[in-house]
Amino acid sequence: MERTDRLTHFNEQGRANMVDVTEKPVTSRTALAEASVRMAPETLRRIKEGGVAKGDVLAVAQVAGIQAAKKTSDWIPMCHPLPLTGVNLRFEDNGRDVLTITAEVKTTGRTGVEMEALTAVSAAALTVYDMCKAIQKDMAIENVRLLEKTGGKSGDYFAG
Repeated sequence: MERTDRLTHFNEQGRANMVDVTEKPVTSRTALAEASVRMAPETLRRIKEGGVAKGDVLAVAQVAGIQAAKKTSDWIPMCHPLPLTGVNLRFEDNGRDVLTITAEVKTTGRTGVEMEALTAVSAAALTVYDMCKAIQKDMAIENVRLLEKTGGKSGDYFAG
């Protein structure tokens, strides 16, 4: 696991600050994140067949994920507002009881989009939960994680 001892969100007084990226070069940056929603096989079947009373679960979750990526800096205090150039969510399932959500986020800017990708999959997973909670309250959102990121000073990252 990649780790660093240097925390960049603190100023010289040890207080939180938003990192100054003014001098960083503008580069192409991408991030890919995932989250899983574990549920009963019947719940997954109903999502796939369109049998949820609130509507098309995956369509609504897709829009929620895109909206969340665009609004990440409103939720995460030290995130910079970024002009995103692309947000794409995908949904796959294991055929039994797990729906996996991935989000790829892109920008050309001075800071990365890891938080936007993580926020996108989190919001999409929460939307799945919200739309299906009348069917099943014990669904579990699991394994929210960054799979990869490209661009920027720290280089590329690929989860092992």
